[in-house]
Amino acid sequence: MTERLKNKVCIITGSGQGIGRGIALAMAKEGARVITNNRRPGTIGGDAKTTSEEITHMGGSAIPVFGDVSDPRFCKKLIESTMDHFSRLDVLVNNAGVARAGTIWNTEEDAYHVVMDSHLKGAFFCSRYASEIMKDQGSGRIISCTSGSWLGTPGLCVYSAAKAGIVGLTRSMAADLKNFGVTCNAYHPFSYSRLVPKKMLDSGPNDLGIIRRRYELGLIDKEEYDWQSSPPPPEAVGPFIAYLASDEASHITGRVFYVSGGKVALYSDPVREKTIFKKEGFWDVDELIEQVPNLFSDKS
Repeated sequence: MTERLKNKVCIITGSGQGIGRGIALAMAKEGARVITNNRRPGTIGGDAKTTSEEITHMGGSAIPVFGDVSDPRFCKKLIESTMDHFSRLDVLVNNAGVARAGTIWNTEEDAYHVVMDSHLKGAFFCSRYASEIMKDQGSGRIISCTSGSWLGTPGLCVYSAAKAGIVGLTRSMAADLKNFGVTCNAYHPFSYSRLVPKKMLDSGPNDLGIIRRRYELGLIDKEEYDWQSSPPPPEAVGPFIAYLASDEASHITGRVFYVSGGKVALYSDPVREKTIFKKEGFWDVDELIEQVPNLFSDKS
């Protein structure tokens, strides 16, 4: 145990197992007081209570709070319960979420709501209520889980939309809270977890082989394909999230990071690549047919 996050109060949603559990343990090892969370007790593989017990057994402080972050009423209750118990809130990690596969032509409405609500709606409303506390305190960290799917992934249409939404939410919150001592960042973790099963890496006749498809479509290069074909365990993500929660990261806000064990990368901010400009009037279609290809040309 260290004291880098001593007495800081940290909520980690979706921390019963996997990446969320790893983040909770990493925070506790740095001295944080932790609120663990998942939807309900008794989940196979671990729940918020088993994670909190791990933390207390290693000499830390933790309490479990069960509930579904896709319900804004629970999001408010989660923040209120934290304040009732600890009288402050320093870090919110929006980690909870579920995945449903589906292309744009075969995704059902129920799958849309389940995925969007657990990821984007949950992150929004937990952040909405946490930000009030942090703004008044003059300090805080909001750290939200995105995915490489925010760049577009075949067969994960709704999941990609939700994760792209979290990037936009993070950047907007960072702008809102910039002058109040509150930072907002997002992380794209990659490790083995329930959301990244082994079958995602394979490419059989009845399997999309999502990692292989990303490579075939040019979304990742060969180096990244090889890395993602043998990812680290979920616990390897936690230390970087603990770093973002620390005072040493107080200058970092509005950024998106890729985190996969020994590999950490910073995503670039979106920029306009090229522009075509008409000095007078507006483009007509004939002119656009001629000029738009210049946007995709290698010539400057």
